[in-house]
Amino acid sequence: MLEKIEAQFAALSKAEQKVARQILAAPQTAMHSSIATLAGVAGVSEPTVNRFCHRLGTRGFPDFKLQLAQSLVKSSSWVSRGVEDDDSVEDYSHKIFDSALAGLQRVRDQLNSTQLQQAVTLLAQADKLAFFGLGASAVVAHDAFTKFLRFNLPVIWSDDIVIQRMSCINSRAGDVFVLISHTGRTKNMVELARLARVNGSTVIAITSPDSPLAHEAAIALVLDVPEDTDVYLPMVSRLAQLTVIDVLATGFTLERGAPFRENLKRVKEALKASRYEKNTIREESDQQKN
Repeated sequence: MLEKIEAQFAALSKAEQKVARQILAAPQTAMHSSIATLAGVAGVSEPTVNRFCHRLGTRGFPDFKLQLAQSLVKSSSWVSRGVEDDDSVEDYSHKIFDSALAGLQRVRDQLNSTQLQQAVTLLAQADKLAFFGLGASAVVAHDAFTKFLRFNLPVIWSDDIVIQRMSCINSRAGDVFVLISHTGRTKNMVELARLARVNGSTVIAITSPDSPLAHEAAIALVLDVPEDTDVYLPMVSRLAQLTVIDVLATGFTLERGAPFRENLKRVKEALKASRYEKNTIREESDQQKN
């Protein structure tokens, strides 16, 4: 990104050049700045900063900061983009949070609402649901399983590839498989999609755009998160997947209507017995202090 700014500097307007100079002089500071802060320091307006970002081929200021962070990666590349060996706890914690916020906003702005609605409708009409993933994505699939298990619908989950294969082989029309893979290049996941489709089941993929898994799915909810999990620990991509699961669960609840939400309320009420009441915890704590 810094090389791109230098290469295009002469073609920028005078106001945009002020933004470029500020970023080139202090890229780390720019990466952690808000658009208002950067505009103020550079002596330009916020729309000028946005125009500058679009001129550099990004989708806006959050996307620009994300790509800037990627270009600043140094010796700690196996940990996370932008994190350096000499970072303090404040430095690397801010970088992780900034990257997460920018990544989630990027995904939110790019998600196709039509495909989301189609996915929600398919989930709401399904006879049985299955959530599968491997590695870090298996954790996301398990989170989806625990959410949808509260609904009055058969739901399965497993991180065992043999059980996943058997589930797909024994599937039927009316079953919906949600397959989660950031790269979309995991051979086992692509094979699961093919096995489920042979039996007439519906496959919804939560994955990267133009990936083999996206092409095998009936509906692909693509998350364009520039995080290479072949190199870095899965961070922003996992958060994006979890958030999409929350969106699907919310849509499912609304799609099923008020009678269904009454059933969900009964489940919630039944779980209350497994927890201490808030007032009880406070009273016990006060008694211990006394």
